[in-house]
Amino acid sequence: MENAAAAPLRGRKVLITRSPDRAASLAQALSDAGAEPLLLPLIDFERAADQQALGDALDGLAAGDYDWLVVSSITTVRALKAKAAERGAELSALIPAGVRVATIGPSSRRILEAEGIRVDLAPEGSQSAAGLLEVWPEGTGRVLLPQADIADTLLSGGLAAKGAEVAVVTAYRTVDYPARPDERLVTELAKAPAWSDADGGELPLLEPAAARTLIDDGGLAAVVAASPSAARRVAATLLPLRECRFIAIGRSTAAEAADVGIAVAATAKEPTPDGIVAALTELFATEGLT
Repeated sequence: MENAAAAPLRGRKVLITRSPDRAASLAQALSDAGAEPLLLPLIDFERAADQQALGDALDGLAAGDYDWLVVSSITTVRALKAKAAERGAELSALIPAGVRVATIGPSSRRILEAEGIRVDLAPEGSQSAAGLLEVWPEGTGRVLLPQADIADTLLSGGLAAKGAEVAVVTAYRTVDYPARPDERLVTELAKAPAWSDADGGELPLLEPAAARTLIDDGGLAAVVAASPSAARRVAATLLPLRECRFIAIGRSTAAEAADVGIAVAATAKEPTPDGIVAALTELFATEGLT
């Protein structure tokens, strides 16, 4: 029989707000800890509106116009790989040997390395834009920063303050789920995880009304948001959360949640599936519910 230590989240229903193709690793970590993961996709991602600008940026990267490529999310990797595929090339082929690559978290690093791209710099402590800025060397030349259309200026401004010459380009658009089929980013990434339950079933996909009923009936233990945009959509779609706890993947998500009126029950110390499980486990243990 599995004990509480082996399955600290046994019997808890936890809602993931990512799209199905991006939820697998978190769902698996929750399931391994005994939780029942449920899925309510709230945000999705589309190709950048200005494909010419993104293409020009990749041309410049391949031509050696930049000293650094900074990748701030897995979705950025997907967008760049999709653009490279349009040209019949692997993403790694567009990054000259002399260009260094930086990222902000372990998930992005694993995906980049699985795609054959060496990562030269990533924070060991705070795995976030702020963490990368803490370890960023002064005066590091020309930097290409592809990112979301709604990205704030923390990273680009911080890099510029360190003396870098930063070129920002929109790599993808963040939209309400579901994205338009003909614009949705669907390019598969190397070693993308899959998930199924013990019987081979797929991740349970909820409609907003079903999630609302679970919250009102006290059947949902927690909802996880993995980005500030997800926090905004939770506020627009699911409030009031009642006894359902809101878990943020990192400080920027927690700050956005607080700004839109969500009480943040816990913030993961590491922006990873294991970090989220640890935050949930500590929260319920502190509440005396485990």
